[in-house]
Amino acid sequence: MISFSPQDKTPLAVQAYLQAAIGPRPICFASTINARGEVNLSPFSFFNIFGTNPVTLIFSPARRVRDNTIKHTLENVREVDEVVINVVNFAMVQQTSLSSTEYARGVDEFVKSGFTKIASDTIKPPRVKESPVQLECKVKQIVETGDGGGAGNLVICEVQKIHVSEDILNEAGMIDQHKIDLVGRLGANWYVRASGDALFEVTKPLTTLGIGVDALPEPIRNSPVLTGNSLGRLGNVEKLPDAAELNDFEASGRFAELAAEFGLTQGEMMVQAHPLAQQLLNSERVEEAWLLLLLSLKNNA
Repeated sequence: MISFSPQDKTPLAVQAYLQAAIGPRPICFASTINARGEVNLSPFSFFNIFGTNPVTLIFSPARRVRDNTIKHTLENVREVDEVVINVVNFAMVQQTSLSSTEYARGVDEFVKSGFTKIASDTIKPPRVKESPVQLECKVKQIVETGDGGGAGNLVICEVQKIHVSEDILNEAGMIDQHKIDLVGRLGANWYVRASGDALFEVTKPLTTLGIGVDALPEPIRNSPVLTGNSLGRLGNVEKLPDAAELNDFEASGRFAELAAEFGLTQGEMMVQAHPLAQQLLNSERVEEAWLLLLLSLKNNA
């Protein structure tokens, strides 16, 4: 590994490393207004949610690294302590990127990027009609982390009203992750699209008391084949299959059916237990993976 202190490199180089390493980052598409009524629209990827009671969002219009100047968004929220945070999805990512152009003060990025203004219900800045979720916020506090180029300005916001497009809801009335089609920011010019094959589910440990990787039998825990992700899946069960379950797996014909699925004999299954268990785990077939691994241990005892 290369190792260095931030002070060893220029702020621009450090920023490049960190923006490539810490992501994908959600995008805060912030619409603000100044005391003269001039609207600004700009995206920021130093952004996330930090609480839900009250609903607290924080984004950071950091000082520009190249010349240590501040952005119009920061100037605006200092004058009018309100902001709409508009969520960005794939359908609007190119226009969003265009709005990040550093136009002169007074230029309306809504017009330049082709987005549609709609009035907010509780605050002065307008919302972006094309955004699937729009969050009207009051600015509670601005925390300056420094005064040099690249220093952050943490804009702490409390959400006053939430607008959600019905087009992105599932039958239960909740947001469908496929329909919302979010994008996230990476390093340099890179973005990521959170849809299709990029989406996958991981069962939350909070729903069960997993036995943990440390409780796995040593030959499984130290397997040269099973990955860290696979060990995590195996360790997220509440208990290991017992002897009765293992005997039933053999006697009921389930093991023979599994061997036939892979086109192998039962003896070959024993020899290739770890690679086959890896395939089963990749398909979320955790119980069968455990039974195969334990049967292999039993036969090799």
